Amino acid sequence: MSAELLVQNLSLHFPLLHGSARSLKKTIVGNVTGRVSSDGNAGMVVQALRNIDFHLTPGDRLGLVGRNGAGKTTLLRALAGIYEPQGGRVRVQGSLHALLDPNLGMNPDLTGRENIRLRGQYQFLSNAEIRRMEEDVADFAELGDFLDLPVRIYSSGMIVRLGFALATSIRPQVLLMDEWLLAGDANFLEKARLRLEDLVRGAEILVLSTHLASVIEEWCTRVIWLDQGRVRADGNVADVLAAYAAGT
Repeated sequence: MSAELLVQNLSLHFPLLHGSARSLKKTIVGNVTGRVSSDGNAGMVVQALRNIDFHLTPGDRLGLVGRNGAGKTTLLRALAGIYEPQGGRVRVQGSLHALLDPNLGMNPDLTGRENIRLRGQYQFLSNAEIRRMEEDVADFAELGDFLDLPVRIYSSGMIVRLGFALATSIRPQVLLMDEWLLAGDANFLEKARLRLEDLVRGAEILVLSTHLASVIEEWCTRVIWLDQGRVRADGNVADVLAAYAAGT
């Protein structure tokens, strides 16, 4: 079954609890001017995404650009099913995996090995597939005996190694990626880059959010520029990046 990602008229808003408080209103409005409105049922809301439309099929590599708060990560979370839209729809055909947080789903009280097995069970993998996943993650993360110790005693760099190895051990048809900051020595960073490139090449559809134009130019075939939760431009990489650079 070929992969497909269809987004039609997608809209998403978040209610502002205690939104009538003067200090809160002043702070919110100052940061998201034009996106705060009143909803009859929810009171004050922030319009995070407004009327988003696009259709992706195998071979499509979509880059998301925009200033902080433009809605890029919110859109990825809506595509992943973490947020439920108030309007429109998202339809995904094929297996989907979201690289949104390297530590997502890890239990710090479990050992690294137990976290690997837990992730495999969550992905409904067979026992044989979980064993292969365990070997792959252990080999990549290079944690040695620490793999059998609780994650809560790991250094920040060790947690990133384990989280990155876990997140990139799944080979999906549809891959969603948010920009990450990786920790570690030069050898690990090079290994991580090569592993990530291999993952991207293996996916049928990619949706990537990043501030780095060089990454968009290397990996993407199409760009959407998000501004205030709306699509400001949608087209080929060169044209949209040029417009974005001129308009920010």
